[in-house]
Order: sequence, then C-alpha cells, then structure tokens
Amino acid sequence: MQPILHRATMQTPVGPMIALMSEAGLCALEFELPGRQKLLSTRLEKWFAGYKTAAMPDTSREAVAKWLTAYFQRGFPSPPKLDLRGTPFERSVWEALLEIPPAKTTTYSKLAESLGVPGALRAVGAAVGRNPISLIVPCHRVVGSDGALRGYGGGLPQK
Repeated sequence: MQPILHRATMQTPVGPMIALMSEAGLCALEFELPGRQKLLSTRLEKWFAGYKTAAMPDTSREAVAKWLTAYFQRGFPSPPKLDLRGTPFERSVWEALLEIPPAKTTTYSKLAESLGVPGALRAVGAAVGRNPISLIVPCHRVVGSDGALRGYGGGLPQK
C-alpha cells in the first residue's frame, strides 16, 4: 500500500501556504508565492517521492489553520505534531531552530556553535535553507552576524 500525504492550501496574511501531513505529523508548510510554483513543486516532489497525495482531512486542516491563525495574531501556540524529514544533520539543525524563543533571533554562527560545529557555518546555513516547515520550525529567526536579513526561501518580505 502506497503511503499517503494529505495536502491543503492554507490562506495566511502573508500569502497562501501548502501544508503536507503524513500519518506521523506535519512534514511541510511552504509559501506558495507567484513565480515559485515550479521550485516549490520540485522541492515537494523530491522530499516526498513515492507518496500518494490526497486532500487533507478537515480535522487536520482545522488544526493547522488554528495554529496559523494564533501565530499571526502574535500568539505562539504549541506546534502540531511534526514529521521532520531530512538527514540526521538537517534534523539536528531544525530541532535547534525550534529552541529559538518567539520574537528572538539568532545568527547562523551562533546556531553552528550551539550545535557544536562552529566551523560548519555553510552546512548549517544550507540546512536552515532546506527547512520544509516554515514558520513552525522558525528558520526566519536566523539572521546574518550583522543582524541583517539574509536569504529566505519564502522571500525576504515574508522573513
């Protein structure tokens, strides 16, 4: 039996997002921005090759929508159950991102240091950039060492 990913498009104040949920939890929440559809489609296909997609059940869709609504109202609710999919190193970076408190930022170098790999700044940056669960796994809270915004897959205006 082919595993199923449930998919929904969620409307947010900063644009639509694609949510994908497996049996284990939310595994993707990506901005669906004009001009990025092909890139997004390629990323999702790569991450979830071999899965059949289906509409997200109402209860799951409502849970994600409730979280997004609370988040955009400056609430920081507990995230839905997550299904982080990546290499062990990527997952360690994403788990470290989950430790960044709401309304706080960190730098790529501090993040690398906290992981015990201060010389792996580029690898940490690449893993941050491959985070498939925007907003919930807060890659947008990572800034350059000078405090300036740096590249963000969802677009700098969203960051």
